[in-house]
Amino acid sequence: MKRILAPVALSLATALVAVPAGYALAQQAAPSDLNQVNTYIRAVTTLTADFSQTDRNGQVLTGKLTLKQPGKIRFQYEKGVPLLIVGDGKALTMIDYEVRQVQRWPIGNSPLAALIDPTKDLSKFGTVVPTGDPTVLSVQAKDPKRPEFGTITMIFKRKPSAPAGLELYGWVALDAQNNRTAVRLSNQQYGVPVADSAFRWTDPRPRGRPNG
Repeated sequence: MKRILAPVALSLATALVAVPAGYALAQQAAPSDLNQVNTYIRAVTTLTADFSQTDRNGQVLTGKLTLKQPGKIRFQYEKGVPLLIVGDGKALTMIDYEVRQVQRWPIGNSPLAALIDPTKDLSKFGTVVPTGDPTVLSVQAKDPKRPEFGTITMIFKRKPSAPAGLELYGWVALDAQNNRTAVRLSNQQYGVPVADSAFRWTDPRPRGRPNG
């Protein structure tokens, strides 16, 4: 199972939601929709949620998501999965405790940047994905000038009590190697206290030392 997990984690990809098969034919987003998503991203100071991640082979992993703006995110996988993904505001790091390897890349090079970088303006690179459901808003984000950074399609449910009236339900992401994974969130909690220490990690490499 381990050899399958690494590319899945690296892709940080697709959502466990009923995105229409024709989502690639995304239409230009209405300004009001994009502004609402921009407002959501900028309004969320912290978020914790349970996540369920499914790869294209049907393998399912679960865990805990912790987010703190700007740019901090942690995917803590279920017990027995030797992987950890942490964003410290500047870079995303994947730690593989089984083989004692660490991979690190700029947040801006990941599809997740559209979700965890509140300085980004979706009106410049966002399109609406038709869902056929007025209670669901789906926005695809990609940089046409940097296709190697991948694509993310964020799925929101309209919820008046949530930030900007939106609840993040999951996302669909595709990296430059066409790796895809499904992520669905549940038990979302906004504005909860999250310490910066949540985004530290222990370096498993020989002679490694705690990071951060």
